[in-house]
Amino acid sequence: MTSPFPLFHIPYVPLGRIIDLMEPKTLVSLSFCSQKSHSVIKTQRKLSFDGHLLVGESHQNASFLSFTNFVCWIVPKSNNVLIARKFEENINYEGMESVKMGGQHVRVKMDQSHGYIISYWKNTTEGSKVISEYITNLFNIDVSDIWASNQSFHMIEWVNRRQKTPLKNVSWSATTSSEEDMIYFLKDYRPISQLRIYVKPPPNFRFFEKFRKIDCLDIWYGEWVTIDNLLTMDGIDIVLESSTLTSTNLNVFLKHWLSGGVLDGLLHNAVFVENSRNYTSPFGNSRTLSFGYDIQRADGVTATVCKQENETLVIAVWPETTHNYN
Repeated sequence: MTSPFPLFHIPYVPLGRIIDLMEPKTLVSLSFCSQKSHSVIKTQRKLSFDGHLLVGESHQNASFLSFTNFVCWIVPKSNNVLIARKFEENINYEGMESVKMGGQHVRVKMDQSHGYIISYWKNTTEGSKVISEYITNLFNIDVSDIWASNQSFHMIEWVNRRQKTPLKNVSWSATTSSEEDMIYFLKDYRPISQLRIYVKPPPNFRFFEKFRKIDCLDIWYGEWVTIDNLLTMDGIDIVLESSTLTSTNLNVFLKHWLSGGVLDGLLHNAVFVENSRNYTSPFGNSRTLSFGYDIQRADGVTATVCKQENETLVIAVWPETTHNYN
C-alpha cells in the first residue's frame, strides 16, 4: 500500500531522527496505518528506550503494555502504549476501527485522555500475548517486566520461552495461591533480579528448599518465612512484611553474616543505629530505615538489618558508604 503521509517522503536520515523523537504510543498508532508505516518504524527507529517494557494487569478485565520507569509501583496511564480489554455486552463494536495483529483483525479505539490504543478481546490474556508480540517485533525489544495475577500466571513462562533475555522484574499479585505455584516461584523459576510476591500462601505453607539468588526480594505475607529460609537468602534488598521472626532470630542471622554467611568478609561487629535514614536500592526502590543494625565488610560495603514497627523485616545493602541521615 502506498502511504499518503508526507512524512514518509522525507529522506531516511532526518526521518529516522523524527521517529526517534516520537513517543512509543504515537508510533504504535502510526504503525497501524499501513504496511509501509510499520516497516519504516521497525527499520528506522534506532534510539534505545528510556524505561522497561512492562506487561501487566490493571484490573480483572484489562491487561496493558507500558514503557515506564515506575515509581512506587504506580504506572501512569500516559506511559501505556497498548491495552487489551475484554469485550463487554451491550456495546456496539461494529463502528470501531479494525487493525491487523497476529494474523487477525482486532477492534480498537483511542483513549482520548492519554493517547494510547485500546484493543478488545474475548480473552485478555490471549490478547496480551498478541499485543506483546506486536510491540516487541515493532520495536525489536524484549519484555523486561511482568505483573501477573493467577489468571495470567502462565504469561511468565510464555515470555521466557519466546525470548532469550531473562525477565528483570516479576511481580505476582493475587488473593490466594497454591503450594505448587509458591514453590515454582521460590525454587524452579528462572534467575531474576527482582521478585515481588503479593500473595497470601496456603495455610501452613512451608518452604524447605534453598532460595535462589534474587537481588531484590519483597514478600508481603511473610509469616511463613523461617530463620532457616532467611539464612539461605542472598540479595541486595530483602523485605519481609508481616514477619514473625523474633529478635533472637535476627541475632542468629547477624551471627551468620559475621561468620561469613550471606555477606562473606564482614567485620566482627554490628552497630545499632537509632537514626532514620533514607535508603534507595540500585533498583530504584526507596524506603526509610529506622533503628537498624549496621554491619560493615572489610571493603567498606555496609548492610543494614532492621525490623520496623509494622513487623516488616528489611535487609538492605547500601550502594555507597555515605548514608543519608534524617
